[in-house]
Amino acid sequence: MRTIRIALIGYGNVGRAFAEMLLRKEDFIRNEFDAKAVITAICTASRGACIRPEGIDTRTLTEEMFDRERDAFAVIESGEYDVMIELTPINIMTGQPATDHVRRALALGKHVITANKGPIAWHYRELRDLAKAQGVGFCHEATVMDGTPVYNLTKETLQGCRITEVSGIFNATTNFILTEMEKGVSFEDAVAEGRRQGFVEADASMDVDGWDAAAKLTALMNVLMDVEITPLEIERTGIGEITKADIDAAKAQGKRIKLLCRGTVEKGKPVGVVAPTLVDEHTLPAIMDATSSYVTIDTDLMGATTVIEEPFEPEIDHTAYGLLSDLFRILTDFSHKALR
Repeated sequence: MRTIRIALIGYGNVGRAFAEMLLRKEDFIRNEFDAKAVITAICTASRGACIRPEGIDTRTLTEEMFDRERDAFAVIESGEYDVMIELTPINIMTGQPATDHVRRALALGKHVITANKGPIAWHYRELRDLAKAQGVGFCHEATVMDGTPVYNLTKETLQGCRITEVSGIFNATTNFILTEMEKGVSFEDAVAEGRRQGFVEADASMDVDGWDAAAKLTALMNVLMDVEITPLEIERTGIGEITKADIDAAKAQGKRIKLLCRGTVEKGKPVGVVAPTLVDEHTLPAIMDATSSYVTIDTDLMGATTVIEEPFEPEIDHTAYGLLSDLFRILTDFSHKALR
């Protein structure tokens, strides 16, 4: 039985949920892949790094096990691992330092999984080509719609199709806020409730101003349509200026306001738009409530295919499963390559 060793760069809620899910699926991994998955390194910004080549029991992880003098690059350079999972906070404006983490691990011949949209939104083509040249996997299912299979769908099920457009509701937070406002809740109180439920950050501007949606749209366009575009090139309008009067006026017309995303290619140039949009109340975007989201993929051979992500508790498990499914992909696609 082979052993696949994992280094986690970042260990917040998603990292901990992934580690717990890995334990729950230990028997499945052994029976399905004849493999054992072991976390051998964990790095956090505040605590430093914990490196244990023999494996880390995350159930008994303590502060004393971390070395504050060792950072992410120390783990990437000297840790004993086969797969690096990038889980640091996103920098939508630059994609760093996550891109450098991914770039270095790939250059060292390591498989990489990322839940961080930054590298995909800013440097996807370079990183994809580097992974191919090194003969390693570069997986990123958790970057858009958490673990809902979007990238895998197009790779495995829509083979041979040329993707002409991607569209949908990509940011569940703004969808929640708009839904609450329709109930008469103020914008401020809707944001506060989202924070109370744990899916709105202390600084909600990345969601409210449309940056998160723009980064996801960019990632989808770069991967699925093989273009090169960055979040700064997306025509972006957030929901911060939407008022109760706007909501009421839309309702009077039998419509709702949704933050929609659309990416296509016009005259050979990639074009992406994120903007609040009036939609008829019985259409697909209109019936997406609370933290639901969806993506529609238009193709030349199959027309439109839509994938919907519905609320699930705990929601963090969606993202953790995206990481786990990417690990399964690496175990499948590189079964011929000895890991250890």
